[in-house]
Order: sequence, then C-alpha cells, then structure tokens
Amino acid sequence: MGFIRRFMTVIGPVSSAFDLATFALLLHLFSGREPLFQTGWFVESLATQVLVIFVIRTQGNPFRSRPSRALAVTSLAVVATALLIPFTPVGGLLGFEPLPPIFFVILLPLVATYLLAVELVKRWLYRRYSLA
Repeated sequence: MGFIRRFMTVIGPVSSAFDLATFALLLHLFSGREPLFQTGWFVESLATQVLVIFVIRTQGNPFRSRPSRALAVTSLAVVATALLIPFTPVGGLLGFEPLPPIFFVILLPLVATYLLAVELVKRWLYRRYSLA
C-alpha cells in the first residue's frame, strides 16, 4: 500500500502539470471560445486517462508487455469514440463543436509526451523503491 500511495502522489502532479499545460494550450488555441475549449478538454483528457492505463498496468516497458485483447480493443474504442463524438449529433447535444484539424496535430505529441513522462516517472519510482 505504501508504494501505491507514493505512486499516486508522484504521478498525480505529473498529470496535473499536463492538465495545466493543456488548459493554457486550449485557451491560446481557441481564444477563449468555451464550446471548443470544453470539447478539446474532453477529447484530450479522455485520451490521456484511457491510454495511461497501458503505461501504469505493467512494471516494465509497456511496449513489451502486451495487454489483453479485451483491454486493448475496449480502450482504443473509447478513445476513438471520444475523437468522433464532437462530429456527431450527440456532440451537439453535449454542447461540443467539431474540432479544427490543428487540434489533432497538437493532440498527438501532447498525449505522447504525457505518456512518456508517466513512463519515465514510473521507472524512477520502481528503481528508487527497489521493486523492479
């Protein structure tokens, strides 16, 4: 339990730092347009919080430890659904707007950087607390 507590108290601030960076980016990118900001935040946060499962589910390299097919398929389906919702009538009901292409150009490196940061912090934690 102690390691889990440490893990949460270290990974949590990493996540919060990326949240703040995302807020700043969305405010700048969408110039304060609330529906686009909310839509971008929904897509980005759902993508990062679902995809981080692949990083934290294993002590080792997430590319070498294959997840179950069910986990991979359902997780990727959730992310795909989040990407598509703003372009559907459901998105309109939720107050979302279609996102401009530049958002997706920015989203990919942002999510990749977040996942890399979590992976590096995870490795550091396992080395520091000799659980590897």
